[in-house]
Amino acid sequence: MIPPEIRNWLVDMDGVLVHEETAIPGAEVFLARLGELGMRFMVMTNNSMYTPRDLSARLRASGLDVAESSIWTSALATARFLHRQRPGGSAFVIGEAGLTTALHDAGYTLTERDPDYVVLGETRTYSFERVTRAVRLVGEGARFIATNPDPSGPTTDGPVPATGAVAALITAATGVAPYFVGKPNPLMARSALNALDAHSDVSGVIGDRMDTDVKSGLEAGMFTVLVLTGSTAAADVERYPYLPSMVAASVGELAGMLA
Repeated sequence: MIPPEIRNWLVDMDGVLVHEETAIPGAEVFLARLGELGMRFMVMTNNSMYTPRDLSARLRASGLDVAESSIWTSALATARFLHRQRPGGSAFVIGEAGLTTALHDAGYTLTERDPDYVVLGETRTYSFERVTRAVRLVGEGARFIATNPDPSGPTTDGPVPATGAVAALITAATGVAPYFVGKPNPLMARSALNALDAHSDVSGVIGDRMDTDVKSGLEAGMFTVLVLTGSTAAADVERYPYLPSMVAASVGELAGMLA
């Protein structure tokens, strides 16, 4: 059962609310139920390619109405982290508009010469030239940050290499491992809670992956819900050394448990 004190939710997107461009059955009912109960939520995604506005439009096209202010990405978490670590710094960035916009908004300068950081995010078109430049800059002393450790990402044509895989390439070439900001780092969940102005004791995480969503929520001290509409099957749960607080077939089923 869901403890009555849980009034805020961090909700993963892919595998929980949508599959690519299609809403998962029950997702619309779940979001409506949150609104009826006055529960606050933040859609939290490791995807760093898109801005919250882009993702809001994508969800709307799937029939789900989520305001851009209710979307938290690994790009936003990375930008906030860097701003707090080194305000007004500089970065060489591999990524898309979601990441570059977040860094600009955080007061960062994007440069290819002597940056404070090399920041690696997700893109559909990784350039070998830019990866080579990143290797050289990290070798020269730039600090190495990656938005998330996901090794691959889903597309309609099948999986594609993602941030974690390219980070491994740069690490192999330099001997320097990145600091991953996104899930399962609990920093991601805590930054989303800060954006929501909520405390972990009265908040929960809903995700489809044990190794990212559930782990990050657990380490952030939150109630955790695994849904079975994405990457994890029920039979897989017991293989992990930790368990979610509860398992639900989908957010549609979870909607009926909220009170």
